[in-house]
Amino acid sequence: MKILKAMLGMTAAVAVSLLANGASAQTYPERTITMVVPFSAGGPTDTVARLVAESMSKDLGQQIVVENVGGAGGTLGAGRVAAASPDGYTILLHHIGMATSATLYRKLAYDTLGAFDYVGLVTEVPMTIVARKDLEPKDLKSLIDYVKANKDTVTYANAGIGAASHLCGMMFMSAIQTPLTTVPYKGTGPAMTDLLGGQVDFMCDQTTNTTKQIKGGTIKAYAVTSPKRLDVLKDIPTAVEAGLPGFEVGIWHGIYTPKGTPAEVNERLSKSLQVALKDQNVAARFAELGTAPSAEADATPAALKAKLEGEIARWKPVIDAAGEYAD
Repeated sequence: MKILKAMLGMTAAVAVSLLANGASAQTYPERTITMVVPFSAGGPTDTVARLVAESMSKDLGQQIVVENVGGAGGTLGAGRVAAASPDGYTILLHHIGMATSATLYRKLAYDTLGAFDYVGLVTEVPMTIVARKDLEPKDLKSLIDYVKANKDTVTYANAGIGAASHLCGMMFMSAIQTPLTTVPYKGTGPAMTDLLGGQVDFMCDQTTNTTKQIKGGTIKAYAVTSPKRLDVLKDIPTAVEAGLPGFEVGIWHGIYTPKGTPAEVNERLSKSLQVALKDQNVAARFAELGTAPSAEADATPAALKAKLEGEIARWKPVIDAAGEYAD
């Protein structure tokens, strides 16, 4: 009899839990949502997050508050979301570093493919190869010759291990088969400040962070890493056009939830993301920053999952070959 009562009690508890989860999914969201961005405020990923969060908030009828949890190449913020309650009220907007950290960090506090559920892709931002405005080379081919000849003195800035600028720089050094002196910073802002001030020679960073400076003439642009030229920077050639075959790097962004989040909640967030990416203001601001919203077919859980798996496989041999790890 005691065993029967215990079994009935367990069954009732499970039923109540399922009903609660179902009701929660149907009425979601009922309160403010926190979107964790694992990088500093004012950086390119933060800019993307705030534009999308504002539009999604309108569609969801609840505010999405962006919280910057930087450090350790984005893994601190990602780890926080991985450990959060899987109820849809703590979500993550991360860039390509979500994939590369799986190799860069050999002792992660979470399993990249096992700790998260998926909402959808947001955008893929091209990179730009830029330098202090008075650097001697006039074009990319000359820049490559210059850095090879001065590899011991030329300085390459990045926003820290795992940042987009670090990844692009690692690929650039691999492409030209020349190691360079790298200067890591705690964020894109300080790196750009020193580039503007001439304390470092060049860097590779997202158009969301460099377009304004390029147009203002405060830095020199050599190439964009997209397959074709950008409307917002029509005079800047692609890296392939400028003499670097096969050099295409896009910094894609996606939204994740903790593993175990109800499928209905992930779908609701995905639908809201799709609405936001069709928002004319979001599209216009993205265009100003040299990027575009992801297509509706990509702003889905399945598309983001496939992208993450493919990018982990793509970057692992690049990172292993470089032999640069974060731990």
